[in-house]
Amino acid sequence: MYLSSIFANPERMERLISIAESSLLPLVKGALFYTFPLAIITFIIGIILAILTALARISSVRIFQGIARFYISAIRGTPLLVQLYIIFYGLPNIGVMLDPFPAAVIGFSLNVGAYASEIIRAAILSIPKGQWEAGSSLGMSYWQNLKRIILPQAYRVSIPPLSNTFIGLVKDTSLASAILVTEMFRKAQEIVATTYEVLLLYSEAALIYWVICFFLSIIQQRLEKKMDRYITR
Repeated sequence: MYLSSIFANPERMERLISIAESSLLPLVKGALFYTFPLAIITFIIGIILAILTALARISSVRIFQGIARFYISAIRGTPLLVQLYIIFYGLPNIGVMLDPFPAAVIGFSLNVGAYASEIIRAAILSIPKGQWEAGSSLGMSYWQNLKRIILPQAYRVSIPPLSNTFIGLVKDTSLASAILVTEMFRKAQEIVATTYEVLLLYSEAALIYWVICFFLSIIQQRLEKKMDRYITR
Protein backbone atom coordinates (compact mmCIF):
# COMPACT_ATOMS: atom_id res chain seq x y z
CA MET A 1 0.00 0.00 0.00
CA TYR A 2 2.78 2.41 0.97
CA LEU A 3 4.91 1.55 -2.05
CA SER A 4 1.98 1.63 -4.46
CA SER A 5 1.05 5.14 -3.30
CA ILE A 6 4.62 6.27 -3.95
CA PHE A 7 4.82 4.79 -7.46
CA ALA A 8 1.44 6.30 -8.25
CA ASN A 9 2.71 9.76 -7.32
CA PRO A 10 5.81 10.79 -9.32
CA GLU A 11 6.22 14.03 -7.37
CA ARG A 12 6.35 12.20 -4.05
CA MET A 13 8.83 9.67 -5.44
CA GLU A 14 11.03 12.50 -6.67
CA ARG A 15 10.86 14.14 -3.24
CA LEU A 16 11.83 10.90 -1.48
CA ILE A 17 14.77 10.36 -3.81
CA SER A 18 15.91 13.94 -3.19
CA ILE A 19 15.67 13.49 0.60
CA ALA A 20 17.54 10.17 0.46
CA GLU A 21 20.35 11.69 -1.61
CA SER A 22 20.68 14.83 0.52
CA SER A 23 20.61 12.88 3.79
CA LEU A 24 23.24 10.33 2.76
CA LEU A 25 26.25 12.59 3.39
CA PRO A 26 25.12 13.74 6.88
CA LEU A 27 24.47 10.12 7.87
CA VAL A 28 27.86 8.99 6.59
CA LYS A 29 29.54 11.90 8.41
CA GLY A 30 27.74 10.89 11.59
CA ALA A 31 29.13 7.38 11.16
CA LEU A 32 32.68 8.54 10.41
CA PHE A 33 32.98 11.26 13.05
CA TYR A 34 30.95 9.76 15.89
CA THR A 35 29.82 6.16 15.39
CA PHE A 36 33.22 4.72 14.48
CA PRO A 37 35.30 6.78 16.95
CA LEU A 38 32.86 5.98 19.74
CA ALA A 39 32.96 2.26 18.95
CA ILE A 40 36.76 2.11 18.62
CA ILE A 41 37.55 4.18 21.73
CA THR A 42 35.08 2.34 23.94
CA PHE A 43 36.20 -1.06 22.63
CA ILE A 44 39.85 -0.33 23.46
CA ILE A 45 39.03 0.96 26.94
CA GLY A 46 36.55 -1.86 27.45
CA ILE A 47 39.09 -4.54 26.53
CA ILE A 48 41.62 -3.11 29.00
CA LEU A 49 38.93 -3.09 31.67
CA ALA A 50 37.87 -6.61 30.65
CA ILE A 51 41.40 -8.00 31.03
CA LEU A 52 41.75 -6.48 34.50
CA THR A 53 38.32 -7.79 35.49
CA ALA A 54 39.04 -11.27 34.13
CA LEU A 55 42.32 -11.42 36.04
CA ALA A 56 40.50 -10.31 39.19
CA ARG A 57 37.93 -13.06 38.68
CA ILE A 58 40.55 -15.80 38.46
CA SER A 59 42.78 -14.39 41.20
CA SER A 60 43.03 -15.98 44.64
CA VAL A 61 42.31 -12.65 46.38
CA ARG A 62 38.67 -12.77 47.45
CA ILE A 63 38.15 -9.02 47.60
CA PHE A 64 39.23 -8.71 43.97
CA GLN A 65 36.90 -11.56 43.04
CA GLY A 66 34.04 -9.90 44.89
CA ILE A 67 34.53 -6.51 43.23
CA ALA A 68 34.76 -8.12 39.79
CA ARG A 69 31.66 -10.24 40.37
CA PHE A 70 29.65 -7.24 41.57
CA TYR A 71 30.73 -5.12 38.60
CA ILE A 72 29.86 -7.83 36.08
CA SER A 73 26.54 -8.57 37.76
CA ALA A 74 25.54 -4.90 37.93
CA ILE A 75 26.37 -4.19 34.29
CA ARG A 76 24.97 -7.40 32.83
CA GLY A 77 21.85 -7.17 34.97
CA THR A 78 20.79 -3.69 33.82
CA PRO A 79 19.94 -2.36 30.33
CA LEU A 80 22.62 -0.37 28.53
CA LEU A 81 20.17 2.45 27.85
CA VAL A 82 19.45 2.78 31.57
CA GLN A 83 23.18 2.89 32.29
CA LEU A 84 23.64 5.72 29.78
CA TYR A 85 20.74 7.65 31.32
CA ILE A 86 22.21 7.28 34.81
CA ILE A 87 25.61 8.53 33.67
CA PHE A 88 24.37 11.46 31.56
CA TYR A 89 21.14 12.51 33.25
CA GLY A 90 21.58 11.08 36.74
CA LEU A 91 25.12 12.04 37.75
CA PRO A 92 24.43 15.80 37.45
CA ASN A 93 22.19 15.39 40.52
CA ILE A 94 25.35 14.76 42.57
CA GLY A 95 27.35 17.45 40.81
CA VAL A 96 29.04 15.34 38.11
CA MET A 97 28.45 17.00 34.74
CA LEU A 98 29.54 15.19 31.58
CA ASP A 99 29.29 16.12 27.93
CA PRO A 100 27.39 13.64 25.74
CA PHE A 101 30.40 12.01 24.07
CA PRO A 102 32.46 11.38 27.26
CA ALA A 103 29.32 10.09 28.97
CA ALA A 104 28.76 7.67 26.09
CA VAL A 105 32.41 6.55 26.22
CA ILE A 106 32.11 5.77 29.93
CA GLY A 107 28.82 3.94 29.54
CA PHE A 108 29.82 1.80 26.57
CA SER A 109 33.28 1.07 28.01
CA LEU A 110 31.80 -0.22 31.26
CA ASN A 111 29.36 -2.35 29.31
CA VAL A 112 31.98 -3.81 26.98
CA GLY A 113 34.32 -4.42 29.92
CA ALA A 114 31.75 -6.51 31.78
CA TYR A 115 30.73 -8.69 28.85
CA ALA A 116 34.21 -9.06 27.34
CA SER A 117 35.71 -9.97 30.72
CA GLU A 118 33.77 -13.24 30.71
CA ILE A 119 35.03 -13.98 27.20
CA ILE A 120 38.62 -13.33 28.22
CA ARG A 121 38.25 -15.27 31.46
CA ALA A 122 36.89 -18.27 29.58
CA ALA A 123 39.74 -18.01 27.06
CA ILE A 124 42.34 -17.96 29.86
CA LEU A 125 40.74 -20.92 31.60
CA SER A 126 40.70 -22.85 28.31
CA ILE A 127 44.50 -22.96 28.27
CA PRO A 128 45.69 -26.32 29.70
CA LYS A 129 47.18 -26.21 33.18
CA GLY A 130 50.28 -27.83 31.77
CA GLN A 131 51.11 -24.50 30.14
CA TRP A 132 51.19 -22.85 33.56
CA GLU A 133 53.29 -25.67 34.94
CA ALA A 134 55.72 -25.49 32.03
CA GLY A 135 56.24 -21.78 32.60
CA SER A 136 56.75 -22.29 36.33
CA SER A 137 59.29 -25.03 35.67
CA LEU A 138 61.29 -22.51 33.62
CA GLY A 139 61.41 -20.17 36.61
CA MET A 140 58.79 -17.71 35.38
CA SER A 141 56.73 -15.76 37.86
CA TYR A 142 52.92 -15.72 37.68
CA TRP A 143 52.88 -12.47 35.69
CA GLN A 144 55.68 -13.55 33.36
CA ASN A 145 53.86 -16.79 32.69
CA LEU A 146 50.65 -14.91 32.05
CA LYS A 147 52.27 -12.38 29.73
CA ARG A 148 54.51 -14.69 27.72
CA ILE A 149 52.56 -17.95 27.55
CA ILE A 150 48.92 -17.74 28.63
CA LEU A 151 47.63 -14.42 27.24
CA PRO A 152 49.07 -14.91 23.71
CA GLN A 153 47.20 -18.21 23.45
CA ALA A 154 44.05 -16.85 25.10
CA TYR A 155 44.12 -13.93 22.66
CA ARG A 156 43.71 -16.26 19.70
CA VAL A 157 40.90 -18.16 21.40
CA SER A 158 39.02 -14.95 22.18
CA ILE A 159 39.26 -13.39 18.71
CA PRO A 160 35.92 -14.72 17.34
CA PRO A 161 33.69 -13.73 20.30
CA LEU A 162 35.47 -10.38 20.75
CA SER A 163 34.98 -9.63 17.06
CA ASN A 164 31.26 -10.28 17.50
CA THR A 165 31.31 -7.97 20.51
CA PHE A 166 32.80 -5.16 18.42
CA ILE A 167 30.25 -5.61 15.64
CA GLY A 168 27.48 -5.54 18.24
CA LEU A 169 29.03 -2.42 19.75
CA VAL A 170 28.91 -0.59 16.42
CA LYS A 171 25.16 -1.19 16.29
CA ASP A 172 24.67 -0.37 19.98
CA THR A 173 26.21 3.08 19.48
CA SER A 174 22.81 4.09 18.11
CA LEU A 175 21.68 4.21 21.75
CA ALA A 176 24.02 7.17 22.24
CA SER A 177 21.44 9.24 20.38
CA ALA A 178 19.35 9.09 23.57
CA ILE A 179 21.98 11.19 25.37
CA LEU A 180 22.39 13.67 22.49
CA VAL A 181 25.51 12.25 20.83
CA THR A 182 25.20 13.25 17.18
CA GLU A 183 26.13 9.87 15.76
CA MET A 184 24.50 8.43 12.66
CA PHE A 185 21.13 7.50 14.15
CA ARG A 186 20.88 10.89 15.86
CA LYS A 187 21.48 12.52 12.48
CA ALA A 188 18.65 10.43 11.06
CA GLN A 189 16.36 11.59 13.87
CA GLU A 190 17.23 15.22 13.18
CA ILE A 191 16.44 14.86 9.48
CA VAL A 192 13.19 13.05 10.28
CA ALA A 193 12.18 15.98 12.49
CA THR A 194 12.29 18.30 9.45
CA THR A 195 11.15 15.99 6.64
CA TYR A 196 8.73 13.67 8.52
CA GLU A 197 9.87 10.79 6.31
CA VAL A 198 10.33 8.31 9.14
CA LEU A 199 10.39 5.07 7.14
CA LEU A 200 12.76 6.40 4.50
CA LEU A 201 15.36 7.89 6.85
CA TYR A 202 15.40 5.06 9.37
CA SER A 203 15.58 2.51 6.56
CA GLU A 204 18.49 4.42 5.05
CA ALA A 205 20.27 4.45 8.42
CA ALA A 206 19.58 0.73 8.83
CA LEU A 207 21.04 0.07 5.38
CA ILE A 208 24.24 1.94 6.27
CA TYR A 209 24.54 -0.02 9.53
CA TRP A 210 24.09 -3.24 7.58
CA VAL A 211 26.79 -2.31 5.05
CA ILE A 212 29.21 -1.40 7.85
CA CYS A 213 28.57 -4.64 9.72
CA PHE A 214 28.84 -6.64 6.49
CA PHE A 215 32.36 -5.38 5.84
CA LEU A 216 33.30 -5.83 9.50
CA SER A 217 32.13 -9.45 9.23
CA ILE A 218 34.43 -9.96 6.24
CA ILE A 219 37.34 -8.52 8.22
CA GLN A 220 36.40 -10.76 11.13
CA GLN A 221 36.47 -13.88 8.95
CA ARG A 222 39.89 -13.02 7.57
CA LEU A 223 41.24 -12.22 11.01
CA GLU A 224 39.94 -15.50 12.41
CA LYS A 225 41.51 -17.40 9.54
CA LYS A 226 44.84 -15.65 10.06
CA MET A 227 44.83 -16.12 13.82
CA ASP A 228 43.56 -19.70 13.79
CA ARG A 229 45.64 -21.39 16.48
CA TYR A 230 45.43 -24.72 14.68
CA ILE A 231 47.10 -23.44 11.50
CA THR A 232 50.72 -24.50 11.22
CA ARG A 233 53.15 -22.57 9.07
